[in-house]
Amino acid sequence: MRIVLVGPPGAGKGTQAAFLAKNLSIPHISTGDLFRANISQGTELGKQAKAYMDAGNLVPDEVTIGMAKDRMSQPDAEQGFLLDGFPRNVSQAEALDETLKAEGMKLDAVLDLEVPEDEVVKRIAGRRVCRKDSSHVFHVTYSPPKQEGVCDVCGGELYQRDDDSEETVRKRLEVYHTQTEPIIDYYRNQGLLITISALGKVDEVTKRAMDALKGDEG
Repeated sequence: MRIVLVGPPGAGKGTQAAFLAKNLSIPHISTGDLFRANISQGTELGKQAKAYMDAGNLVPDEVTIGMAKDRMSQPDAEQGFLLDGFPRNVSQAEALDETLKAEGMKLDAVLDLEVPEDEVVKRIAGRRVCRKDSSHVFHVTYSPPKQEGVCDVCGGELYQRDDDSEETVRKRLEVYHTQTEPIIDYYRNQGLLITISALGKVDEVTKRAMDALKGDEG
C-alpha cells in the first residue's frame, strides 16, 4: 500500500506511522528522517537543504520533493510506503501525484488522524522533559512523574521545552490550518481520504487505522 499520513501536531503521527508501517511491512518515510539522512550523507539535496536551514529559512518544496522522490525509488519501497510529514501543502501533493503517475503508480489511501484542538494543546503543553536525559519524557496528565518536577529515572529536573508552550503550540496549529489542512480537501476530492479519531490508547488508534485501511482495500 502507498499511504500518506496527515494530522495536526500532537496527533501522534510519528508513533502511529511506525506501528502501521511495521504492520503493513512497508517503510515509514518521514520528512525529518529524509532531511537528516541527506544532510549526514552529504547529498546534493542535503547540502541545499542545510544551506536554507542554516540561514533560518524554510527548505523549498522542490528540495523536499526531490528527497522524497529519491527515497520512494529505493528497493524497499517497491511494494509501498507510508509518508509522514510529506506532502505538507497542496503543491507538494500535486507534485507527489505527478511523480507517482510517471512511475505508473498511485496512492491507495490518505489517513487523517483527527484530534480536537484543545486535546492537541493539552497533549503537547503537558509534556515535561528531563534536563539530564531528553529521552525521559513525562506528561502532567497522562504519565506524571512520581514526584512533581523530578525525573523518575535519574532524578533530573523536568521542564517544559519552549516548543511545547501553549502559545507555540497554538502558532503551530495556525500554520497547520493554513498550509497543511487544505490537502485534506484535496485528497477528499480524489476519494482517498480516510478520517479516524486519534483519541484513546496508542494500540486502540492503531487498530482503528488498520481496520479502516483494510476496509478501504476491500
